[in-house]
Amino acid sequence: MEAERLLALAVEVAAERTLPRVLQIIVHGLAAHPGVALARIWLLLPGDLCASCFMHPECADRTQCFHLVASAGTPVNSPGEDWSSLQGQFRRIPVNARKVGQVGGAGTPMLIKDLESEQDRVARPEWVVREGVRSFAGHPLVFRDQVLGVLGTFTRNPIDDAAFVWLGMFANQAAVAIANARAFEEVERLRKQLELENAYLHERVKDGLPSGKIVGQSPALQEVLQQVEMVARTDAEVLISGESGTGKELIARAIHDRSPRRNHALVTVNCASVPRELFESEFFGHVRGPSPGRSVTGTVGSSSPTRGPSFWTR
Repeated sequence: MEAERLLALAVEVAAERTLPRVLQIIVHGLAAHPGVALARIWLLLPGDLCASCFMHPECADRTQCFHLVASAGTPVNSPGEDWSSLQGQFRRIPVNARKVGQVGGAGTPMLIKDLESEQDRVARPEWVVREGVRSFAGHPLVFRDQVLGVLGTFTRNPIDDAAFVWLGMFANQAAVAIANARAFEEVERLRKQLELENAYLHERVKDGLPSGKIVGQSPALQEVLQQVEMVARTDAEVLISGESGTGKELIARAIHDRSPRRNHALVTVNCASVPRELFESEFFGHVRGPSPGRSVTGTVGSSSPTRGPSFWTR
C-alpha cells in the first residue's frame, strides 16, 4: 500500500469534524485501494446487544465490547453481499476475543501475511479462499494511551512489513481524528444545551417580571409607563432624566422592548467615555450613526450625588 495514498487520506480525515464522516472517509479511502478487499473499524463502547450477540459465549466481560461502526469493501466472488453493512456475525466483538478483540485488548498491532496458511486464525476460511484474501492487518486506535478501537484491513495483495508500518502510522492519525471528532461533537452538544438553557431562563425572567420588567402601581409610575407606550411606537429620540437610582435605564429598556426594534440589539454606550468634540457627530448624525436595525441608549449630563446622569435613547 503506497505511503503517498495513506498520507493523502490522513490529510483528508484530519479536515473532518463529525465522527460519522471521519469513519466513512477512513474505510472508504482504504477500500478504494486496488489491493484492499475490506476495511473496517470497531470502536470500544458499552455492551448493548448481549442477549442477541453472536459472540455471547465468548464474552467474559459484558460491560464493553468492540462495536462495528464503519465498513467498506469490494466483493469479487460474493454476489449479493453488502460489505458496508454493520450487521452480521462480527457487529460486536468481545475484548480479547478473535483477532480484533486481541488487537484491541492488548493494544498491539497484528499482521497475518498469509491467511490461507493460517486458517485456524480465520473465522470464515471459505470467505478467504473465495475472495482471494491474502493478508490481515489489525491496528489499535490509540489516543493518549487509551484504546478507542481497532482498524482492520483485509487485502488481496500480501502486506509486507513496510506497508504494515505505514498502516500503523495511518491508524495513529485516524485515532487522533476520531478523538477530535468526538470532542467537537461534545462541544456542539454543550453549546446547544447552553442555548436552550439560556432561552429557558430568558422566558422565566419574562414570566416573572411582567410589564416590561417594571413593577409598580403608583400613579406617577403609571403615568411614566403611559408615556413609554406613546414614544415606543415612534422613531423619536427620547431623553430620560432623573435622580440616581430611579430606574432611568429600566425605562430606556422598556421603550426598546415595546419598540419596532425590540428584536434587535439594545446597545448601551457610556457617553462619558466619548470625547466632547466627538459627542455631537457620534450621536446626532454629522457622521453616519448607529444602523437602523438597533437601538442605542447612553448616559449624558451631570453625575452629581443628587441627580444622576440622564439616559438618551433612539
